[in-house]
Amino acid sequence: MTTGRLTVVGLGPGDAALVTDQVRASIAAATDAFGYFPYVERLAGMDHLRLHASDNREELGRARQALDLAASGRQVLMLSSGDPGVFAMASAVFEVLDMATPEQRQRWAAVDIEVQPGITAMLAAAARLGAPLGHDFCTINLSDNLKPAAVIERRIRLAAQADFAMAFYNPCSRSRPEGFARALRVLQQECEPGRLVCFARNVSRADETLDVLPLAQVQADMADMRTVVIVGSSLTRRVGRHVYTPRSYPDA
Repeated sequence: MTTGRLTVVGLGPGDAALVTDQVRASIAAATDAFGYFPYVERLAGMDHLRLHASDNREELGRARQALDLAASGRQVLMLSSGDPGVFAMASAVFEVLDMATPEQRQRWAAVDIEVQPGITAMLAAAARLGAPLGHDFCTINLSDNLKPAAVIERRIRLAAQADFAMAFYNPCSRSRPEGFARALRVLQQECEPGRLVCFARNVSRADETLDVLPLAQVQADMADMRTVVIVGSSLTRRVGRHVYTPRSYPDA
């Protein structure tokens, strides 16, 4: 029987030109693709692929189904946007493997699993803005769907106190609208009013918008689920139409 394969790929932030050649080759060689509805839709019309779409809260079930199909000898894709290892499906696949029953472990043992990198929305946004992540930075998911709100607040506070630049994913949603408002309250407590805050919505797509404001002018309704928010460090500044963070501190 043909050895099954599960390849976990990132489709980039949206622009087809930002899908890597490695991922394109994996798509061409695959028999099946699993993923959240909008990611699967990006492969619509590829006749060689069987598409398996599901809701974005079904990550673990999706991973089990993909592993089962790969165990039967199929060449399976697991789709994420951006990079599959950043708040995405690579972790879900390995979580399912870690929790597997003895029978599942035996069934999945021969599956060849590979994770292929992609361009994240955070990096695409930073490139469009200039270089706001040019020095130490951290990335925080503002959704409290899988972790407590108190953990999110503590991480933002400590990151601000450590003077990291920060990239925020999933700032708010219809079901959880408080994410960015909560983050903004912490930033207002810990950062100076002139701290630069960048908003990149639908980055790399035709309707992309970029905005840069001082913290004092930022409102909670300026970000939604299609927005990546990048908060500068105390040294982040503007030069012309670009934003950058210097690579050295004044006293270094």
